[in-house]
Amino acid sequence: MESLHPRIRLLWIARGALAAAVLAVALVVLDQWLPTVLPVSISVPPAAIAAVVAVAFVLGIVYAVRLYQVWQFELQDDALYLERGVVTFVETAVPFVRVQHVDTQFGPVERVLGLSSVVVYTAGSRNADVRIPGLTPDRARSLQNTLRELAVESEAEDAV
Repeated sequence: MESLHPRIRLLWIARGALAAAVLAVALVVLDQWLPTVLPVSISVPPAAIAAVVAVAFVLGIVYAVRLYQVWQFELQDDALYLERGVVTFVETAVPFVRVQHVDTQFGPVERVLGLSSVVVYTAGSRNADVRIPGLTPDRARSLQNTLRELAVESEAEDAV
């Protein structure tokens, strides 16, 4: 199975750092706001807030590294197979005959990191799209073209 480009870890770590920063702001605001609404004056030591934020940041890094280790995909004869997940491990098989169209996406942060994503849209309403992040632009275009060709071939073979 094929792994994602290692730079995707930077994006996922940045998301974890952003979540830790939002948590820090929320805790500071809560610490300042609670004494104004409660009859008892309660103050959380800044060191406790810093410790919670540090733990959240470290957990974000661990999560990003582990997600990178388990995120894999593979093109087989009949379908696109994906394996991903840290807390809940998910295995997905997308039969080529179900593929409706394939997009390549380049978000602003992904462009800075030299990465892109392939999004495979499938027939059906539940989980009707599958996203493969962390690909180089060349690999994303190549994968997009291959998936498109395999979908057309499988559609011709599936015809009655």
